[in-house]
Amino acid sequence: MADDKSLPKIGWIGTGVMGASMCGHLLDAGYEVTLTTRTVAKAESLLKRGATWVSKPKDVAANSDLIFTIVGYPHDVREVILNPETGVLAGCKPGNVIVDMTTSQPSLAVEIAEAAANFEVDSLDAPVSGGDTGARGGTLSIMIGGSGRALAKVHPCLDLLGKTIVHQGGPGAGQHTKMVNQILIATNMIGVCEALVYGHKAGLDLPTVLQSVESGAAGSWSLSNLGPRIIDNQFDPGFYVEHFLKDMGIALAECKAMDLSMPGLALAEQLYRAVSAQGHGRDGTHALALAVASLSGIDWQKR
Repeated sequence: MADDKSLPKIGWIGTGVMGASMCGHLLDAGYEVTLTTRTVAKAESLLKRGATWVSKPKDVAANSDLIFTIVGYPHDVREVILNPETGVLAGCKPGNVIVDMTTSQPSLAVEIAEAAANFEVDSLDAPVSGGDTGARGGTLSIMIGGSGRALAKVHPCLDLLGKTIVHQGGPGAGQHTKMVNQILIATNMIGVCEALVYGHKAGLDLPTVLQSVESGAAGSWSLSNLGPRIIDNQFDPGFYVEHFLKDMGIALAECKAMDLSMPGLALAEQLYRAVSAQGHGRDGTHALALAVASLSGIDWQKR
């Protein structure tokens, strides 16, 4: 689609496993996109599709109306948005909207919203779920915290990125909802991995097992989408183990602050810490199967 000059100009920061696909959807829809990455080479595929590269988040904001960020860790979010010299806010104009799609701390989302208000800028915390497949297909679930006014400005863009877009409440509500999502995934992945290890040890044909169980009460997104990858020893990341450890750490800290006991989440975090210690921190979250199998002396990849 040709560029439509009536469309808002888009700023994009974060071209990882999910971010590159998400940015690509906006380019395909005709949005003018300015982005920054640590190196120009990392943005090459998007530059070939019409994006413009600049060297600082501040410069992204200066050239944009709506600025999207999806980076790794809360400290990255803080640096990219709040750095007084080079951050997004330093380049914003009144009326801009910042949309942080990183899974981050609810308290940081509130801090960003308060800082942005001082610049007459709106901010949304808008973490996503759906992994690499959801990012590529534009079918992500997007959980929104912030004002309805700001959401109205960015909704047409979000419609290109996800199929489930829900306004959860004020600043931080999107991040709290993402913690609910991650707690659900954490313990569900234990069940997926233990079940497949059991099926293997019992001598069953695992693809045939999936035919029976994935459409019944035991079915889940993780079982249907990641189960086949586990069976095929395909552990490339749709979402990194190290990033999931970050998310569980945030969730556990929030639980502590609310005086909540979450033993299932704590167990999942410990199992994932074992996965990382075994050298799989940059593999996908379904690499949990390797650690679960090893507890019973099974080398999953050589089974």
